[in-house]
Amino acid sequence: ADDIKGVFQTDLKCYVVQEQELETETKVDFKTVTNLAPTEEEKDDLVFAVKMVKNTKSNAIVFVKHGQLLASGTGQTSRVDALQQAIVKANHFGFDLAGAVMASDAFFPFPDCVEIAKLAGITAVVQPGGSIKDQLSIDYCN
Repeated sequence: ADDIKGVFQTDLKCYVVQEQELETETKVDFKTVTNLAPTEEEKDDLVFAVKMVKNTKSNAIVFVKHGQLLASGTGQTSRVDALQQAIVKANHFGFDLAGAVMASDAFFPFPDCVEIAKLAGITAVVQPGGSIKDQLSIDYCN
């Protein structure tokens, strides 16, 4: 368009390089940031949930309980939408989310996801962190 300024065409070629991440997190890699720490069973489920969410299309949320994937919400433009999609799927199949854990492939910029997860019965959450507002979600969990 004629009204756009500052857009220039060059012969510069750009490349995106992505490397496969071969490391898988274990319980010792987790850092508890809330007052209440997850149980050993929840930690085991969180390790499994991290593996599942790591290999799911982003934005991704997964629910795990007793070593079983209960539901996943994937490929949404909003993390809240991915979470709600996972809740709907779990309910559709009759899975009880009480005591399940949740993994996210990205940080929570707002506490809305942990609020919704708690209402659904989720008792532990793993996410990579990195939001400047991480403390809001941590405070809600506490």
